[in-house]
Amino acid sequence: MRVTVPPVPTALETIAAVHAGTTTARAATEAALARIDVVDSMLGAYQVVRGDRALAEADELDQRAGLQDLPLAGLPIAVKDNVAVTGEPMRNGSAASDPTAQVRDHEVVRRLREAGAVVVGLTRVPELCVFGATDSVFGTTRNPWDLSRTPGGSSGGSAAAVASGTVAVAHGNDGMGSIRIPAACCGLFGLKPGLGVVPAQLGNGSWFDMAENGPLSTTVADAALVLSVMAGRPELASVQLPASGLRIAVSTSSPVVGATVDRAYVDAALRTADELSGAGHTVVRSDPRYPTRTALAALGRWFAGAELDAQWLEDRSRVERRVKVHATLGRAVLKAGFPKESGRRHWQEVADRFFADHDVLVTPALAQLPISSAQWGQRGWLSNVVANSRYAPFAAPWNLAGWPAAVVPAGTHASGLPLSVQLVARPGGEQLLLQVAAQLEHLRPWARLAALQASP
Repeated sequence: MRVTVPPVPTALETIAAVHAGTTTARAATEAALARIDVVDSMLGAYQVVRGDRALAEADELDQRAGLQDLPLAGLPIAVKDNVAVTGEPMRNGSAASDPTAQVRDHEVVRRLREAGAVVVGLTRVPELCVFGATDSVFGTTRNPWDLSRTPGGSSGGSAAAVASGTVAVAHGNDGMGSIRIPAACCGLFGLKPGLGVVPAQLGNGSWFDMAENGPLSTTVADAALVLSVMAGRPELASVQLPASGLRIAVSTSSPVVGATVDRAYVDAALRTADELSGAGHTVVRSDPRYPTRTALAALGRWFAGAELDAQWLEDRSRVERRVKVHATLGRAVLKAGFPKESGRRHWQEVADRFFADHDVLVTPALAQLPISSAQWGQRGWLSNVVANSRYAPFAAPWNLAGWPAAVVPAGTHASGLPLSVQLVARPGGEQLLLQVAAQLEHLRPWARLAALQASP
């Protein structure tokens, strides 16, 4: 059975209509809530649907002076449930978290609301956002392209919310690929900004500065606008196609030894390279060197960051077994005096040498199809780590580096699921990534929304 959802306008279309007075923030919010009501019982994208509270905020916004000057006026948006939203609990996917309402907005949420966005709901995450599929004690989130598959993680709820058409854009964050992996699973554009571009303030230390906030959307222009608000940099909203002559490297070699890359994902990266070459850029096959030291440094931060986040929980006895093991490894890392900044610096130096000859790196976004939308929280730690590293190995190195990276749709797999590629640039390259992504969107427009597939 195929479920039809009323089409969602792009963020830019909604904002333009509110600015012109042809719609209102309340009408836009009512439409988003109606779309959520149609599909979310199948998807489980939302931890909290704000309903009457969102409508009340939209009404206040419609009475706000200077509405035409607000860059996100009336835009319904979903926020990942690991940042504070005033008046709502922040559960972070954990039964051990504090169920009381937050008393102030996270800085990114404050900026979005101040710009005129209306938070219609909080989206689900795996416990403490540790793993790359979105299930927890609160439920399992499913991929709108195929309900038997995960939408990725940890921003899987946000990706499912956007790909199903409930909202045009959602907030996510990315510590080991948690924006880019869900974007790839769900056929979206997603961008992880570089270190310090957007306020992070995620958990207890942002996984030693590997984690960043960013947008997931169905169009590059929508993501650019929302990123510009998150970053407090209006110039990022203006996306021009890049001039010809960029030096682009394409690599299909996995950073994880033994992780096999499905031929369809390889071909998607090579087709993207051909398209960019045809647009006048210089494209070469070139593989970055991924030192073992880089993998160990990223893993150490992943383990130790989970331990620091777990220290903030009210009752650690209620934590999932897989996360307990992960945090226990993190305690060992911390006790041994790690992580150390030298591991990050070494990888940055290696990456700098590679990018001396290249402006942008193109890789597959995933190595294999998204894993099943199973209750991974009931499985062992090792099975989770192996499944995650086999299907999504390409993202994590760039979290360790603190460099910007994005995922762009790149066709369709024989299974019917979307294909995607990853774009990486040097620090400060967010606008360049937006430009290249916009060029690819122009060359090969992608389906904005999934056709929801439900069992009879």
